Amino acid sequence: MSLSAVLLAAGPSPTPSGTPTAPAVPSLQDAQESATNAASWVQQNWSTWLAIGLRVLLILVIAAVLRAAVRRAITKLIDRMNRAVNPVDGSALGGLLVNVERRRQRSQAIGSVLRSVASFLILGTAALMILSAFEINLAPLLASAGVAGVAIGFGARNLVTDFLSGVFMILEDQYGVGDTIDAGVASGEVIEVGLRVTKLRGDNGEIWYVRNGEVKRIGNLSQGWATAGVDVTVRPNEDLDKVRRTLNEVSEKMSKEEPWNELLWGPIEVLGLDSVLLDSMVVRVSAKTMPGKALTVERELRWRIKRAFDAADIPIVGGAAVATQDEAAADPTAAVAAPSVYANTASPQAEAASPIVQPRPTPK
Repeated sequence: MSLSAVLLAAGPSPTPSGTPTAPAVPSLQDAQESATNAASWVQQNWSTWLAIGLRVLLILVIAAVLRAAVRRAITKLIDRMNRAVNPVDGSALGGLLVNVERRRQRSQAIGSVLRSVASFLILGTAALMILSAFEINLAPLLASAGVAGVAIGFGARNLVTDFLSGVFMILEDQYGVGDTIDAGVASGEVIEVGLRVTKLRGDNGEIWYVRNGEVKRIGNLSQGWATAGVDVTVRPNEDLDKVRRTLNEVSEKMSKEEPWNELLWGPIEVLGLDSVLLDSMVVRVSAKTMPGKALTVERELRWRIKRAFDAADIPIVGGAAVATQDEAAADPTAAVAAPSVYANTASPQAEAASPIVQPRPTPK
């Protein structure tokens, strides 16, 4: 006899006319019988509930311990990534190429993604195991989740593509905040890096929002080192030894002055003649610089070369020639043709060249 049957039996019973009567006062024997049935029901089911409770508690403890261990391992891995400095070009300059703040932001982003994924997997598995412990059929739930996942995957495939591209971009450290990149669809300085969208500041101040899934190739202008190149055009009959000597003097002086000694990561080299033409020849000058500082070094190098060439009386040629003040002004009528006699309509030549007008026949 179940506990519900005992309670129902103890409740008020209606009369034949349908009117409930006052509940009868249970006797001591009825109370003893009810207590015996309840104790029997608890004795029959306590082991099942205790087993389920212990199983759920064990699942929660294992999930909590595993989650804490995985998060701690991820934290140690991120800290090791922060301490490790790998030279980019295998030289002593490699340590200067690592931006501490950028590495810290990148490691935090990677750690956050890894910890979130680990927590989702561990807690999701634990929740399914707890439902299974209560003997709940998981087949409809898993089937519904699979159908919903397929529908979401088809509907939000661009979002998934952007997210996965952003994760791999951060893991591979393709670019970071402060880098100047060429993403194909837009170029500029990176001001924000997200898992879905990268924000760029263009040369004219505009802000570009570039989806990570739309980027097919990346040109990073801020990693490694940059090259500053200057072409100097001189006359074809100029003394090349004098030109080289002047350029070397400029290079040595610029390499020893601040702040150029920090921006230059290699000696300024005179590579030689880049081209030789009938009216000019081009001498190529190159230098390895700090990333993003090539244009600044080129401008300063052109300035110094121009001043040094003026002091050494080496003219720089190229483009249209400009007349000096010492030269006599050209006669403005020199290129004007002499007036023609045909310009005067009353001249004999113009009258002789005029067409003969035929007289009109008179009507009869």
